[in-house]
Amino acid sequence: MKKILCTICLFLAASPLAAQLYHPGEVLQYRVSYKAKMFPNTEVGSVEVATAEETFDGEKHYKVTGYGRTLPTYRWFFNLEDLYTVWIDREALRPVCFESDIREGDYTFDSRYDYDWDSSTVHTRWRSRKRPYQEKQMPLTAESMDPISLFFSLRSASAEDFHEGEPATLEMVLEDTVRVLHYRFLGREIKKIRNMGRFRTLKFNCQLGSSQGFSFTDGSVFTIWISDDRNKIPLYIESPVRIGSINAYISGYKGLKYPVESLIK
Repeated sequence: MKKILCTICLFLAASPLAAQLYHPGEVLQYRVSYKAKMFPNTEVGSVEVATAEETFDGEKHYKVTGYGRTLPTYRWFFNLEDLYTVWIDREALRPVCFESDIREGDYTFDSRYDYDWDSSTVHTRWRSRKRPYQEKQMPLTAESMDPISLFFSLRSASAEDFHEGEPATLEMVLEDTVRVLHYRFLGREIKKIRNMGRFRTLKFNCQLGSSQGFSFTDGSVFTIWISDDRNKIPLYIESPVRIGSINAYISGYKGLKYPVESLIK
């Protein structure tokens, strides 16, 4: 669940200096399922990503929240409830503050990132299980952001900006390190989404590097299908795990800035 939520909140990005799509009132809803050879495709959780306009530190900001939790049927077995929040400067379209609040069974984790773009640094603060906070200050590049900010970084890009087979790299701020995301555009594809219909999509293969940034032994690999229209919303995500795969698909949306022209009627 946490892996899928981060993935949804991570894509699509290439240059945060370009126009970014923050539209107050937009809500994206997803269902998360687990599939293995001996198990049917079973829905186990839900994710919602919502954009609003709220006051933060005395000024109006865009506020984006990513909220994921297990469905009621499975909470007795493993109760997961994750909340990610980021505040965005409306003029510069850059993150100002990021917070996470994670509850997974008996495990708890919370973090906060404060960005200082004038000095190109980010101050991170995190802890787990109510232990003392750990802190670190790291240098920023224009491509270094938290997962939710990366998700919105170039949603207004034209599909013609992507070239089939061409690799690209992003940087994601995580607690005490900056991890590398490699992605490759695989081309266009018609994708059928359960209960939603058939969509024209842009297909990407992605790999999140390890904390060392070189070896990918503890990294993540996933495939993502993005709507081939001006909204550029993730429609389907497939991520292999040790046994089987975790999948997420769009189950609802509202408040989009543009018509869903990728939907095939």
